[in-house]
Amino acid sequence: MSQSTQPYAVAAAQAPSAVDRRARFIIRTYNHLFLAILAFTAIEVGLFMSGIAPVIAQLMMGTSWLLVLGGFMVVSWLASRVAHGSTSKPAQYAALGGFVLAQAILFVPLLYIADNFAPGAIQSAGIVTMLGFAGLTGIAFWTRKDFSFLGSLLRWGGLCALLLIAASVLFGLQLGTFFSVAMVAFAGAAILYDTSNVLRHFPEDRYVAASLQLFASVALLFWYVLQIFISSRD
Repeated sequence: MSQSTQPYAVAAAQAPSAVDRRARFIIRTYNHLFLAILAFTAIEVGLFMSGIAPVIAQLMMGTSWLLVLGGFMVVSWLASRVAHGSTSKPAQYAALGGFVLAQAILFVPLLYIADNFAPGAIQSAGIVTMLGFAGLTGIAFWTRKDFSFLGSLLRWGGLCALLLIAASVLFGLQLGTFFSVAMVAFAGAAILYDTSNVLRHFPEDRYVAASLQLFASVALLFWYVLQIFISSRD
């Protein structure tokens, strides 16, 4: 009897614990985030080296920014829905890849302006963004605090930011540096919220969706840090 039950006992002992499974999920999430950032960088380098970036920048700057923003929001919403809701790994990867591509295209006009009128701003903003992300991630990991309470604040803050952006486009309002600083703080709060969710709440088979969520927050932080560097060079 003891011999027949021994294989089951060994298998149970070798089964990964909940802590091990969570650690594997976190590693996979941040590996995918790193790959998403590399893919974003590679797309931007390819667009600028091929000479396509100036054409895209001129086209996007010559159209209504509300249309561009609206299209981007639709792509973001669809990518997030697919990545979170689909059990198919190919669908989740397609959502992440589509989101990275959409972000790369959206960034082209801002990077074009920075490259031509604020030399060094892109590199400086990239360094500040990575340091900020690393610091905020370290806070979430070190304190183990549940930052899910930031969710409602982020939803209201995001809605207010969208209304202000729409008003600036429709009525020619200048949001200025203070708005960019506020959005940097907003992106920082989003990183804390997302990291807390990765540590505590995300299902362990949704590491692709988790990396998409983190990438969105990192991209938002980079966008407004870069805007601050560009405005400081004017």
